[in-house]
Amino acid sequence: MKQIAKDLLSIKAVELSPTKPFTWASGLKSPIYCDNRLTISYPEIRTRIAQGIAAQIKERYSGVAVIAGTATAGIPHAAWVAAELNLPLVYVRSKPKDHGQGRQVEGVLPTGAKTVVIDDLLSTGGSVLKAVTAAKTEGAQVIGVAGIFSYQLPQLDENFRNAGIPYTTITNYTELLDAAVEENYVTAEERAVLSDWRQDPQAWGARFKN
Repeated sequence: MKQIAKDLLSIKAVELSPTKPFTWASGLKSPIYCDNRLTISYPEIRTRIAQGIAAQIKERYSGVAVIAGTATAGIPHAAWVAAELNLPLVYVRSKPKDHGQGRQVEGVLPTGAKTVVIDDLLSTGGSVLKAVTAAKTEGAQVIGVAGIFSYQLPQLDENFRNAGIPYTTITNYTELLDAAVEENYVTAEERAVLSDWRQDPQAWGARFKN
C-alpha cells in the first residue's frame, strides 16, 4: 500500500539518507532508518495500518484463530488488528519470564490454534521467527507472519524459506522508494543509490568505511 509508505515518510517513521548512512546496532551501514513505533501516536495512520494488515490476513491466512504480537513493537498493532478481525490476542515476550510460571506467551493460546504473528518491521526476520518458535512451543499452529514494513533484504526471504513460514507486509522498501520520489523526498538519481543497498547491504556500506 503506497499510502502507508507515504504515511511513514510523512511522520519520519522512515528516514532516507543516501549520502550519509545510518549505522544500525549490528554495525551495518544503511541509507534507511525505520522507527515504526512512531505510528502509534497517529490515530488515522495506525488505523490504516491495522485495516491493511487485517485485510492481508483475511486474504492470505485462512482460518486464523489468534493474533499474536511480538514484544514490544508488535503488541499495539496486533491489538488493533485483533480488534479489526474480532479475534483473540496474545503477545510473545522476547524471552520467558524469570519468575512466576515462566511464561513467554501471555494471554490464552489454545493448543493447535491457527495463529498469525505480527511485528512492526521485518529486516532479516530473526526476532519475529524467534517469536514464532516460542508460540509453537506453547502449542500454536503458526500459519504466517504479518508486518508493516520490509526492507526486502535477501536474508529475509532465505530465513523465512528455511523456517517454512510465509510472511506478508503492507508496504516495503521498493514501494517506499517509489513514494519518496513521488513526494520529493529523494531524486530519481538518489533512488538508484538507495535501491542498490537492498541488493547487497554489506558491499553498499563498505564504500563509506574509512
